[in-house]
Amino acid sequence: MNNEVLSSRNSAFPMPVADVMTQLPTQFFAALVQNVNREVAAGHDVINLGQGNPDTPTPEHIVTALQKAAANPLYHKYSPFSGHRFLKEAIAQRYREDYGVELDPDTEVAILFGGKTGLVELPQILLNPGDLCLVPDPGYPDYWSGVALAKAEMSFMPLLERNGYLPDYGSIAESDRTRAKLMFLNYPNNPTSATAPLSFYEETVEFAKRHHIVVASDFAYGAIGFDGERPVSFLQAAGAKEVGIEFYTLSKTYNMAGWRVGFALGNADIISQINLLQDHMYVSLFGGIQEAAAVALTSSQDCVAELVGRYESRRNAFFGALDSIGWKAAAPSGSFFSWLPVPAEFTSSSFADLLLREAKVAVAPGIGFGSHGEGYVRVGLLSTEERLVEAAERIGRLKLFR
Repeated sequence: MNNEVLSSRNSAFPMPVADVMTQLPTQFFAALVQNVNREVAAGHDVINLGQGNPDTPTPEHIVTALQKAAANPLYHKYSPFSGHRFLKEAIAQRYREDYGVELDPDTEVAILFGGKTGLVELPQILLNPGDLCLVPDPGYPDYWSGVALAKAEMSFMPLLERNGYLPDYGSIAESDRTRAKLMFLNYPNNPTSATAPLSFYEETVEFAKRHHIVVASDFAYGAIGFDGERPVSFLQAAGAKEVGIEFYTLSKTYNMAGWRVGFALGNADIISQINLLQDHMYVSLFGGIQEAAAVALTSSQDCVAELVGRYESRRNAFFGALDSIGWKAAAPSGSFFSWLPVPAEFTSSSFADLLLREAKVAVAPGIGFGSHGEGYVRVGLLSTEERLVEAAERIGRLKLFR
């Protein structure tokens, strides 16, 4: 196949573009951002609940740690390619204290430029063109990106309300079970906000062993569980490290989304391949950020408890307001998202468009997360209680639920 070409007035001749670049999935939420920006530019007060960007700052003690570390000349040089051992030790300590999981910092921890990087890298490490990956539907769209870059194929696992938004392994076609080499899971779940019990992960390990499928657990929202329940880590299941890895990030736990600090944890063979690929692509994170990240992981976790409490309070206020306008939905058990059914006469996109146009409230249409996201919208608890209640009240004035 001939390469696509990129025509531009700035080029002396048409620039070649690799075929894979034309096969990348569309960035669905870029359109959402454009629509919100257009309303804001027109002078409207938009309550934007459609994105997943934490709305409060990084805790002060972590910022102070970075400020001090930035002056250390040691960090002005290249970091070790696979990162500083002290940071790997810190994440191992956090997993030991929070989940009772033992990790070898040298062989079972890889430092990532944010969790997204690892999610996109993994299919390129494990899959050849034409190989099959099992992907949740609805699910985080960047799983699709890594599979596309690997020129592999996807089979979607429906996440249905009647199953608690957990995949039903028994319903996966035998041909897909045989072909699949990789499977993505994500609990607490984006977008449905569902959580998974240990028994599900035990079933997952058995399924993966039987069919020789690598499990990739996306634990980005692992710190955010409500009603006194801590979310369960995949690595807590017996045998988990034999079949897969888990991705963890500081983005949500410590409001460090812009810092780009993540980890891959678990199977030593896979971790070594991640480090190998990253040796060819990066020179690790700035050492000052690594030191501040270690401070976040090893110092008091009161800031995390306060953050989770804030999200839970917002959830309670928001769902109280939803109930008052007649919008019935199950309150989330984890993450900072809510997954809400749309009225029967709308699609998820037409409903989201209506809310933005008429109520000046931005939500994410479920179809952007996969075909089984149709009929829902995702709402982020990423504004103050007052603004969340106001958003519900604005929607209520449209009289869609009575």
